[in-house]
Amino acid sequence: MTYFEGISTIAYEGRGSKNPLAFKHYNPKEVVAGKTMEEHLRFAVAYWHTFTANGTDPFGAGTMVRNWDRYTGLDLAKARAEASFEFITKLGVPFFAFHDRDIAPEGATLQETNKNLDVIVEMMKQFMKDTGVKLLWNTQNMFTNPRFVHGAGTTSNADVYAYAAAQVKKSLEIGKELGAENYVFWGGREGYETLLNTNMKLELDNLAHLYRMAIDYAQEIGFDAQFLIEPKPKEPTKHQYDFDAATTMNFLRTYGLQDHFKLNLEANHATLAGHTFEHEIRVASINGMLGSLDANQGDMLLGWDTDEFPQDLTQTTLTMYEVLKNGGIGRGGVNFDAKVRRASFEQEDLFFAHIAGMDAYAKGLKVAAKLIEDRVLEEVVESRYRSFQVGIGAEIAAGTATLKSLEAYAYQNHPIRNVSGRQERIKAVVNEYLLSE
Repeated sequence: MTYFEGISTIAYEGRGSKNPLAFKHYNPKEVVAGKTMEEHLRFAVAYWHTFTANGTDPFGAGTMVRNWDRYTGLDLAKARAEASFEFITKLGVPFFAFHDRDIAPEGATLQETNKNLDVIVEMMKQFMKDTGVKLLWNTQNMFTNPRFVHGAGTTSNADVYAYAAAQVKKSLEIGKELGAENYVFWGGREGYETLLNTNMKLELDNLAHLYRMAIDYAQEIGFDAQFLIEPKPKEPTKHQYDFDAATTMNFLRTYGLQDHFKLNLEANHATLAGHTFEHEIRVASINGMLGSLDANQGDMLLGWDTDEFPQDLTQTTLTMYEVLKNGGIGRGGVNFDAKVRRASFEQEDLFFAHIAGMDAYAKGLKVAAKLIEDRVLEEVVESRYRSFQVGIGAEIAAGTATLKSLEAYAYQNHPIRNVSGRQERIKAVVNEYLLSE
């Protein structure tokens, strides 16, 4: 069955094209900075926002018109799987990502739920073989069902913890069966609302133990995916334990897990934490922890996770600048953890949204590569810190200076002359590259 009738494979037509179902900047085989765009960006479609979201918000029922929604139960899950691979192949994206509960419905028991998963996983396995589409990452949904009201790995209920562990075990098995290149842990409800009823130390200890069990079981079954943790500061709990990149890395180091995980960073989560996306990427990169990206953007007028498709070209440029300076994204990718707006309810809007996001990242990649080629920002930074290249500055940078030696230098009363950071000028230069590239 065809779910997206009248839509053929999306092609690159260039900047002059007026065709809304064509790429203007994303040319998968175009070589930029030594690799093709497809190799740099490693785009993925998010199953949850694209095929299961119905447009519900706190003030209204779902609005999305989806021709697979005429089915129910396991039949609906099968139809979504069929529709997903038609969409992904027509879009020309090499990867997809999902939570376990996205792809198959829960049953009356965990055994029945796992049987439902087995049916859809077998379908997906065949679809992947037929199309060449790969699984960027999978994960487990341990936040939607009411059983997780107090969390999963950080729950106050041992029975829930045991259920969560069983769910992780099954998801790891699915990841191995489908050849997932990464495996993500998103905290969901791993946090707390008030310290008045919270044993924080126990919760963090239990969460670390769950991660250790996952590492051990992945090794036992020969699942060699890259493990990722996705930071988020708030929502659904008030205080998430994986607040941002720095907090998450501190947790991993505290429990000796830093060699087993990298970070899956999301743009909207970064802004909710009071950071820019490029800040979070830089923090992860300089610590050797950059794993993968969830591409979206938030609405700065709204204080929650809006998960909009990325269209801010400055942000995509600075994102790809950090990725290129990191040497690439490795086994990770650029996953569109983004949803069409509630008023964009027609199926065709799914293509418009992904095309816009892919073009925005392709444009960002090209501009970032040119900035690096011309050493625009490198020269700015090198010039700003040149005082640490000679004399007392070189001793400080080398770690050979002492408080006594620095005091002796300061006693010489050299005139201190600071130089302007020229932020406005630098941003203007970046804008010129955006306009010209």
